[in-house]
Amino acid sequence: MSYGAAVLDGLELAVVLAWVCGMLAVAAGVLAVHRFAARPTEPPAARPPVTVLKPLCGDEPRLDEALVSVCRQAYPAFQIVFGVHDAEDPALHAVRRLQARFPDCDIAIAVNQAMHGQNRKICNLINMLPWAKHDVLVCSDSDLHLPPDYLDRLVAALEVPETGLVTTLCVGLPTAPGLGARLGAMQISYLFLPGALMGRALGRQDCLGTTMALRRETLARVGGLQALVRHLADDNVLGQLVRRLGLRVGLADTVPATAVPEPSIGLVWSHELRWARTIRALEPLGFAASALQFPLFWAMLAGVLSAGSGWSLGLFAAALALRAAAARAIGRTLARRRGAPVTPAPIWLMPLRDLLSVAEIAASFLGGRVSWRGHALHADRGPAPASYLDEAAD
Repeated sequence: MSYGAAVLDGLELAVVLAWVCGMLAVAAGVLAVHRFAARPTEPPAARPPVTVLKPLCGDEPRLDEALVSVCRQAYPAFQIVFGVHDAEDPALHAVRRLQARFPDCDIAIAVNQAMHGQNRKICNLINMLPWAKHDVLVCSDSDLHLPPDYLDRLVAALEVPETGLVTTLCVGLPTAPGLGARLGAMQISYLFLPGALMGRALGRQDCLGTTMALRRETLARVGGLQALVRHLADDNVLGQLVRRLGLRVGLADTVPATAVPEPSIGLVWSHELRWARTIRALEPLGFAASALQFPLFWAMLAGVLSAGSGWSLGLFAAALALRAAAARAIGRTLARRRGAPVTPAPIWLMPLRDLLSVAEIAASFLGGRVSWRGHALHADRGPAPASYLDEAAD
């Protein structure tokens, strides 16, 4: 056997092993979602008043619908604070319509252009915080479509002893026509969500930034929102700081939907590359290893290396069948948990979704620059060791 043939055989074996890892990861993801959905839900022992902080920036598809879902919470006492940097921000039109539709809802609007660091979302939250009336604070993204028990489930999770911060999973909701929105929703519902649950099963306590719920006292102990304003991955930083207090990051048993408004593949690539570079900056080795979870990609690579041999086609067919069955099972399980259907994953888009995901992982290592709502930022590794906690203690 020639040296070249031996190398090719070695590559094929490595790709097959990666395919096996991907198949196991898909199956483990389905099991993790099933276990999450099987958790019993208990009402909170108490329902303290809650302030929901909703930073806004510009108009978004179905923004009115997302904001209405906040006002329709089945919770006895809550305030909503909306915040913008610009008094001419078009998102304020949606808030005015909301006030007219729900006159009994306690709504405050903070308009403040002050900037405190590179993270514009956290700057907005800092400007909003003086308007917050209550000690339980929920930072909730503007594009979240919330189930009616969202606040109940957050408060119940925050009641668990030694819990300092609560976050939630989410599913993807396409809010634009085109392949981009469908691919983005598939990434969130059928790849990110089961992956996050597998991480939980392995002991991780990641804070997922669409929802961050905590008590005002805990926020003060970690140095306030100012501790987050210099970092792009504010959710990860907050989770790190809370865990340094000896408290845990809980996962609420509710699953809101997050809007995916990008109509084109190019736009969803740009959005997901920001996520990818943020994660890569935090955990480069783990993020590189996450490429093993895409069996369709490895099956396609096996086909390239083997010139379309029969065994590589078998790998592809098996991976496609498993991915389709997994997506169907995850969709049904989450629909029962959410009480609403989850956007299905078309089988014909699954190979493209795997290719796109692996390409984003590779591209994340080619730079640290990201674009966030038209502003250029750089991904960073998180807080300096213990610095914010030292400042808070002082």
